[in-house]
Formats: sequence, structure tokens, C-alpha cells
Amino acid sequence: MQWTHLAVALGGVLAVTWLGLIDFAWTDYDIEARPAVDALTSGDVGFLGQAPAYGGSLILRAPFALAASALGGGDLAVFRAVSIPCAMAVAILGLVIAGRMLREGRSRGACLLVVALAAANPVTITALEIGHPEELLCGALAIGAVMAAAREKTLAAAVLLGLALATKAWAVLAIGPVLLALPARRLLALCVAGTVCSVILAPLMLGGSSDTVVHAARQTGAFFHPWQVWWPLGEVTNLDVMGEFRAGARAAPAWLSPISHPLIALLAVPLSLMYRRRNKGNLGGEQLLALLALLLLLRCMLDPWNNVYYQLPFLLSLLAWEALCRAERPPLLTMGATLATWIVFEYLHDQHPDLLFAAAMAWMAPLAAWLARECFAPGLRLPRRRRAAQPAYT
Repeated sequence: MQWTHLAVALGGVLAVTWLGLIDFAWTDYDIEARPAVDALTSGDVGFLGQAPAYGGSLILRAPFALAASALGGGDLAVFRAVSIPCAMAVAILGLVIAGRMLREGRSRGACLLVVALAAANPVTITALEIGHPEELLCGALAIGAVMAAAREKTLAAAVLLGLALATKAWAVLAIGPVLLALPARRLLALCVAGTVCSVILAPLMLGGSSDTVVHAARQTGAFFHPWQVWWPLGEVTNLDVMGEFRAGARAAPAWLSPISHPLIALLAVPLSLMYRRRNKGNLGGEQLLALLALLLLLRCMLDPWNNVYYQLPFLLSLLAWEALCRAERPPLLTMGATLATWIVFEYLHDQHPDLLFAAAMAWMAPLAAWLARECFAPGLRLPRRRRAAQPAYT
């Protein structure tokens, strides 16, 4: 490991946590996770029944919460203690990828850029501010599972996949890429991943959080944000999800909430099978990171609840694919997608919702189509426009 890589990674983690973990009041952490964390640090086993849908991630981060509390830290210290490990996870992912790049003879500048995009992504700051650091942890685990599978490390891939599944339900999208990347013993890997996930989630199920987990997996509720494909189908109400006036705001149609999450999960099956058929005999190992990136981008586009922190796992998987499979160029695609995410979700946030929908689809849809071509028709290239023959002059 290069000391410069480590310095950039630590500096990136310090920067994003310093800017993103200033306070937790009125955030999703305050509303969803804090009651369970408070009960945990108080020694009340009832915290299992208060855990949110992503309670598995709280179990994984419980030692950090307990350590901060035991050392005399208050609520803010505990909030930071359970968030910083998630930022560290993506920094470690960046270091692993950069180490691989360096061994393959890539330039140090490209390696440093990959570490910086992983550890100090500006979208990470917003995710921490909102109170969803677990998205970082789940993304790092899912990507690590695909990378381990591509290196024929079956047990490591299975354990990482199981941890990702326990952290957050959307990790089911990584099952296909992981199994396809494994050359053999896929059933064993699936069994190990299921066992790891079950062991972690079992206390939550026994503690009474099963209804919360199942409900979140099936439905999106009343949330209906403009950064997704269903937006034009909503009814204009001019009221946001908090009941406050916002011109152009829409409400989700009643039929959409029960089908969107199952649709996203089920879509992974035909796309994974299509990838296998199109690439039969040469599944490509780490090239499957492109399939993971496509599935995670479709998750963002098809989820009525799509929010800025949903983009992070997609951006990380896109970064890993570019860094490991496109050696001829730096990760410019990830840089562009990161910039587009920041502009659409942050810079334009207060604009008319219809404009936000158009701006989001203007880059998400073409990128999804391009990734689909890379996954299912990598040899296909659009014909270049021929220039008209120039007359010869004598």
C-alpha cells in the first residue's frame, strides 16, 4: 500500500465526516434509527423491536455505539461512532482497488483519483447529513463480494454478500453478479451468504422488527420524488410528503407502492440470465461490476422513493468497474455521474419538480442504456458518420 494512497483515504474520510456529521437533529437517523440506538446503549434489549428496516446495519455497528457510550460519549458521539465506520468501509474499498491498479502498472495519478472518489465523494457528505451511512457500508460489501468472486475467493464472496444482505435489502441485486462471477461452488456460496444474513437478522425477527423489514421491502409508502421514471404518472397535488405547499409536487398513484420494490428485485433475475446467455463461456469476472452498476442505477430510476444517497452504491460500483476493467482511461464516467448527481439532487433541489425529473432522466436514461450495451452487447458499436468525399483539386 502506498503511503500517499493511505493519506488521501484518511484525509477523505476526515473531510466527509467533519462536514457531514455536524449534527443529527431532524435527520432520518434522528427519526428512524436513534430510538433503537438509544435503547441499545441503555442496555435495553427492546431496541430490537425499535430498529428500522435497515436494522441489520445497526447490529453490525452496535460495537461502535456501545464503545462510544462506554467511554462517556453523548448522543452526538454515538451518532458519529456508528457513521464513521461506514465512511471507512468505502475508503478501504478505494485502497483495495488502487492497490490492484498499481500492481497492474496503472499511473499513480489514476490510482489517487480512484481513492479520492471512493473516500471523499461529495455525495457521501449529503448521505451522512441525511443520516444514511449504512448505504456506504452496504455498497462497499456488495462490490467487495463481486470482486472476491471474480478472484475465485468463494468463502470471502459469500460472507461479504451475506453481510451486505443483512445491512440493507437492496443488496439482493448483487446476488446475480456474485454468482455469475464465481467459476464454481455457487450453491455453497448462496447457502453461506444466506446463513450469514440469517444469523444477523434473526435477533431482529425475534425482537419484533420483521413487519418493518417486510413492509419496507414491499412498499415505498407515500414518498414520491421527482428523480425517477414514474414521476409523470403521479397526480399533481402541489403538496410535498410533509404536507407543505410546493408548486408542481405530485402524489404517487395508489397502485405503484406495492409493485416498485418487487419489480426492482425481480428485474435482476432476467438481466442476470441475459448477461449469462450473452457472455456464455466468458462471463468476464470483474466485468460483472458493470452489471451491478446497471442494476443499482435501475434501482434509482425505478424507486419512487429515490433520494440522493441511493446514488452512492451505483457510483461506487461504476467506479470499481471503470478502475478495474477500463485500464486505458481514468474514471471519467464516474466523475461525470458524480457531478450530475450533485447538480440534479443538490444544486437544482429547489427548482420545479418537473425540471428535476427531466434533468435526472437526461443523464440517467442514456447512462443506463450505455451500461446495458456494455453488459449485453459489448461488441456493438454505433456506426460513425462518414464524411462526404472531398473533391480533388489540381
